[in-house]
Amino acid sequence: MDDFTPEELEQGRILFARPATFVMGCAKIEQLPDPDLPEVAFAGRSNVGKSSLINGLVGMHKLARASNEPGRTREVNFFDLDGKMRLVDLPGYGWAKASKSTVKKFQDLGRDYLRGRVTLKRVYLLIDARHGLKKVDDEALDALDLAAVSYQIILTKADKLKKGEAEKVQEATLKGVSKRGAAYPAVIVTSAEKGDGMPELRAEIMRTTGVTL
Repeated sequence: MDDFTPEELEQGRILFARPATFVMGCAKIEQLPDPDLPEVAFAGRSNVGKSSLINGLVGMHKLARASNEPGRTREVNFFDLDGKMRLVDLPGYGWAKASKSTVKKFQDLGRDYLRGRVTLKRVYLLIDARHGLKKVDDEALDALDLAAVSYQIILTKADKLKKGEAEKVQEATLKGVSKRGAAYPAVIVTSAEKGDGMPELRAEIMRTTGVTL
């Protein structure tokens, strides 16, 4: 994991404590908001905990809506953070209670966004720490490499692991993407429930986007 100064961690805390609001959900590429702010996007399997992570970052329970039915995110959802950047929730992958044509439609939308968004600074690919990288993640990794978008692995639900296990998964995950050109060479371990890794992720996002207070 990257090292952050106490000042960077504090700056991240202050920024993400500022107002965050839902902007819009886009079902078509033509509906995307103007590319006038830096953006970071969150991707991952349908049940990896994207909504919980986004909510945990901004300290709000219901900004991003978690669903009891994995795979419900079928739009590209945009959230504004204090007018300084946007957080983007991409459609989940892996499995969903929808027809194959519907799944393809919203996953293609995510790919279109990745390829053509000039203000996209990084994609954070969420991986469940209990499982690590799986075969189902290969398609997402390949799509990110193809789009030539900088992406970074975030391990979620680390609080579910026994002591010491998270570090092993972190090392294995970093090794698993070491030969992928677009992968950022650092893996952040998080727990939205307990707040672990959130200060570092906030600081990482500020550093990546170049946003200042």
